[in-house]
Amino acid sequence: MDVITFTSVTKVFSMHAQRMLARSYLSRLLKRGHGQRFFALRNVSFRIPQGQTVGIIGANGAGKSTLLSLVAGLCPPDQGSVVVNGRVAALLQLGAGFHPDLTGVENLQLNAALLGLSGRQTAQAFDRIMEFSGIGQFIDQPLRTYSSGMIMRLAFSIAVHVEPEILIIDEVLSVGDQAFQAKCMDKILEFKHQGKTLLFVSHAAAAVQSLCERALWLDHGELVMDGQAGDVLAAYEGKVRIGFGTG
Repeated sequence: MDVITFTSVTKVFSMHAQRMLARSYLSRLLKRGHGQRFFALRNVSFRIPQGQTVGIIGANGAGKSTLLSLVAGLCPPDQGSVVVNGRVAALLQLGAGFHPDLTGVENLQLNAALLGLSGRQTAQAFDRIMEFSGIGQFIDQPLRTYSSGMIMRLAFSIAVHVEPEILIIDEVLSVGDQAFQAKCMDKILEFKHQGKTLLFVSHAAAAVQSLCERALWLDHGELVMDGQAGDVLAAYEGKVRIGFGTG
C-alpha cells in the first residue's frame, strides 16, 4: 500500500525584492506575470509504500523542505496531486507550531490537538512524553525560556508519542546533546521495526545511509534520482565534488 503519492507535482512561489503597499501587491496579482516566480518543485512524481524509510537529499534550495511541507499538508501543490494516507507528525523547523509565550504544557496540549489527539488521549500520553523529553520542571515555563535543545526535545517527544503512521524529520536532530540524539535514533529505529513510514532530510550522508533504504535526490526543484540510498548518495556526492548542484 502506498502511503504517499506525488503525481506531476509543481509548487511555485512569487518572489518580491521588497515590501510593497497592499494596493500595489493586489495590482500585481491581477496582472499576468506579477513578479518573479520561483519553482520550488517542478513536475515531481514518486510513490512511497507503507513502512519505507526514505532520505531526501540535495543542496540548499533544492526543494526538500517544500516537498515535506506538501506531505504534511501545510500547503497545496500548484499543479499535480499529493495523496497522503495516514496521520503525519512533522518536525520541519525548530519551534514550528509552538508559541513562545505559552508554557511547555500548553504547547504540548496544542500540538497534540493539531496532530489529531483528543484531550483524553493527550492526557494518557503526557507522562510518556515528559519522561522521554527529560525537560522536567521546565515544562511549566514559557517556551521563550527554553534553549534550542530543549525545544527539540519537546517537539520530538510529542511527534513520536502521537502514534503517527508517517514521521517527517527535517534536520532538527542536529540540535541538542549527543545523548538525546542517540535516544531519538533509537526511537526512529523502533518506528522502522513497527512498519511506520519515515521521511528524513539531513546533510549528513552517514545518517541517511544508516537509516534509509531509499533516497530521493532533488536539485532546483526537480527529482534527479530515485533509488537505493547508497547509489543515490554516491551519485549526489560525485556531482557535488565536481561543482554540480551546490547552488
